[in-house]
Amino acid sequence: MPLDHDVLQSALAATPLFEDKTWRLAPEAWPLTPAQVEELREIGAACLDYHRALETLYLRSAAGKNLLRNKALLAPWVAEYLDRGKPEALVAHARDPRNRGVFPAVLRPDLLLTEDGWALTELDSVPGGIGLTGFLNRLYSPTGDILGAGEAMVKNFHDTVAGLRPELRNPLIAIVVSDEAATYRPEMGWLAEQLQRQGKRVFLLTPDEVFPLGSSLCFDVEGNPEKIDIIYRFFELFDLERIPTAHFFFESWAAGEVVITPPMRPFQEEKLGLALFHHHLLQDYWAETLGAKTRERLKALIPSSWVVDPAPLPPGATLVGPKVGGRALTDWRGLAEASKKERELILKISGFHETAWGARSVAYGADCSRDEWQGALDLAIEDAPANLHILQSYRKPIRASHHLYPKDGGSAAVESGRLRLCPYYFVRGDKALLSGALATFCPPDKKIIHGMQDAALLPCVVRTAVTTPAVAI
Repeated sequence: MPLDHDVLQSALAATPLFEDKTWRLAPEAWPLTPAQVEELREIGAACLDYHRALETLYLRSAAGKNLLRNKALLAPWVAEYLDRGKPEALVAHARDPRNRGVFPAVLRPDLLLTEDGWALTELDSVPGGIGLTGFLNRLYSPTGDILGAGEAMVKNFHDTVAGLRPELRNPLIAIVVSDEAATYRPEMGWLAEQLQRQGKRVFLLTPDEVFPLGSSLCFDVEGNPEKIDIIYRFFELFDLERIPTAHFFFESWAAGEVVITPPMRPFQEEKLGLALFHHHLLQDYWAETLGAKTRERLKALIPSSWVVDPAPLPPGATLVGPKVGGRALTDWRGLAEASKKERELILKISGFHETAWGARSVAYGADCSRDEWQGALDLAIEDAPANLHILQSYRKPIRASHHLYPKDGGSAAVESGRLRLCPYYFVRGDKALLSGALATFCPPDKKIIHGMQDAALLPCVVRTAVTTPAVAI
């Protein structure tokens, strides 16, 4: 049963989930077939396998160890890439043996629907939208078999995070949201409130509300300190220097008093890991470390990607990367001369920078003027000593259609657009549990798909037959 526009508008007005954000409304959730849902489950398993392999690659590179069992392959440059621009203390924390095998509790890939299937453009380990998707799942549940139906997002978030302290029956979880991430505070507050109603000890805090008491971390409850068992970190690691209490987090973790998730391991949050997956020197490593099914799945998902490293090449050497005029490049600056067709490329900062999220650093070459493209390349090259950029082949999302309400209300009508799907996986041991997915449906003229006022944000419904198929345009 479709949802009425006024019902949707009233529900969202009564529970604001993002600070100063609006989006288009739709009467029904985004439809997925059972086969697509099964594919999403397989994608989640592949993403977790990738994280495991990336950790081994990073740690063996940092230790100067051989990457292969029966063949010599050393790659110290991998750790140098992933550590570039990071504070020494944060690098040491990431390599601490106590962090071995510790992965983000929630994984969220950004998937674009293309003519060749899904394209994975990013893999987020500090994802927004958890509370929003849980809220939308509940709101749209009368319309059909919602993926992550009912309370799956809320329940699985708690059970996954609480499971990091299995010795505690009802651990106190603090969702710590920094000022820099304040846009997401309302949705995380909604999530905490739902769990409190179930008797769970989950609280939304700012970093300033956390204080040390001995080696523990606490916050004030009616004048009394309450000990925190687990921190769900909702802030980026580049924000640590703006958080005066951050050093207490590290000290309490080192004392074994608190568990922090996602772990504060910056190599797990670098986009250039996707370029390392495609790096020609590492193909034997990925082949040996990943199962054939996972490797083929990731090859199909991850667009061709390269690290924009402006280090000078010896005479006669060429770059492994895109070509200009049919010729291999000897310098990344040569991409400035690429034709519009050759500029079907995305350039973006890898991570550990305030522009590394929300598409703020993204430049789409074919949509830029030559001068704008030149400027983006110049910035990537100038920034390289501190912050590497990656270059990624652009895989164009195909057009799809869905019923949307007009912005000012009225009857819903079928509109054309392009889709980004963000499935949420909760990591428990060797499993990535699919618990919901947020669809972002943008107007067809938008080249880069992200949350915006012209887009619709929708949960997903599982249906045997999809009546609004995508078409390649």
